[in-house]
Amino acid sequence: MAGEDDKKPLVVVVDDSATSISLYQFSVEKLPIEFKGFKSPADAYPYLQEYRPDLLFLDIIMPGMDGLKFLRRLRALPIQKDTPVVMVTSKDYAQDRTVAKQLGALDFMIKPLRFQEIRDTICKYISIEPIDSNNT
Repeated sequence: MAGEDDKKPLVVVVDDSATSISLYQFSVEKLPIEFKGFKSPADAYPYLQEYRPDLLFLDIIMPGMDGLKFLRRLRALPIQKDTPVVMVTSKDYAQDRTVAKQLGALDFMIKPLRFQEIRDTICKYISIEPIDSNNT
């Protein structure tokens, strides 16, 4: 297990909004993590077939395949069966929350997201401390 301590936790975001991905990137700059952002499930899927994130933020409303359908597809992959997932959406529908919960999502966040909210969620689920939390 000695080598595993050197490895930074991996946080992956799948969101069709470049602005949202940038927001995540700025939010995690001070955290000791590795960050990957994808603009579509199609872009993210090949990566997620090989790598299991420590936390996955998944937008629900995306063109092509929505986040809930994508999560269902991911859960079929043995490597992603238990991946911690936070669903993100601009529309808070009870039905989406129900499906997300059935698919094992840990949490549900409503856009617009704030820097501190993103950092707090990452720290909550990955158990890391920000390097410098005074810079918010």
